[in-house]
Amino acid sequence: MTAEPTSVLAEADALELLGRGRIEIEGRLVDASNTTLRAEISLDGLTRRCVYKPVRGERPLWDFPDGTLAGREVSAYLVSRATGWDLVPPTVLRDGPLGPGALQLWIDEPEEVPALIGFVPAYDVPPGWIPVAAARDDDGDAFALAHADDPRLARLALFDAVINNADRKGGHVLYPATGGLHGVDHGVSFHVENKLRTVLWGWTGRPLPGEGTAVLTRLGEQLTGPLGAALEEHLTVTEVQHAALRVKRLLRAERFPQPPTDWPAIPWPPI
Repeated sequence: MTAEPTSVLAEADALELLGRGRIEIEGRLVDASNTTLRAEISLDGLTRRCVYKPVRGERPLWDFPDGTLAGREVSAYLVSRATGWDLVPPTVLRDGPLGPGALQLWIDEPEEVPALIGFVPAYDVPPGWIPVAAARDDDGDAFALAHADDPRLARLALFDAVINNADRKGGHVLYPATGGLHGVDHGVSFHVENKLRTVLWGWTGRPLPGEGTAVLTRLGEQLTGPLGAALEEHLTVTEVQHAALRVKRLLRAERFPQPPTDWPAIPWPPI
């Protein structure tokens, strides 16, 4: 049975498939620091690929409680869904072949897709791109870590500020054939301390877009209601409260946040 293109599956159908489908593991994604498996999932004749991250495969971290990364993946999806921006692929927490874990719909990218984040020659930053940091290669040539001044990326940067994403690498941004944009790998998010690390610092200090203010206002209301209750199934009450506080701070400042001074602002490797 052949997996269907992801663009034809409605969100509700994707959640039903992820929540009830039969999982068959295909292999491991070896570049991931935690156990990350690609699998096929089937239900009522429908087959898709998904990413399965079992809790038992999570590498212990000094600053995040053990066994909580899968729940943070689901929490990021719930916040994304509340924004209406479709930034995170459908994600659920359920039992699988290796025990409980996060299941996320696999996102196919076209073979030739222009990335919006990367290293470019420092003297030749593309028009419409914003340099974020300076770098040099092994030969000493100057490069810039930069990203496009693209409203889809700006939405993702604002989303990351809300969930306090500590690991927004360029490789964690996917570009499906539908023309949208997806962020993945949100296991180290929602910490109560400021741990925002991202390659998307190009809008630092700039005013929030009009839609950003409206979305944050709605999000703040939901975090004290049904969304907050749903997040508390995966996060501590304090972590949910701090997410609401971050939304309030962003609305009060009406600007994109500044990089932290007591924490590395850019993840390594950036891409």
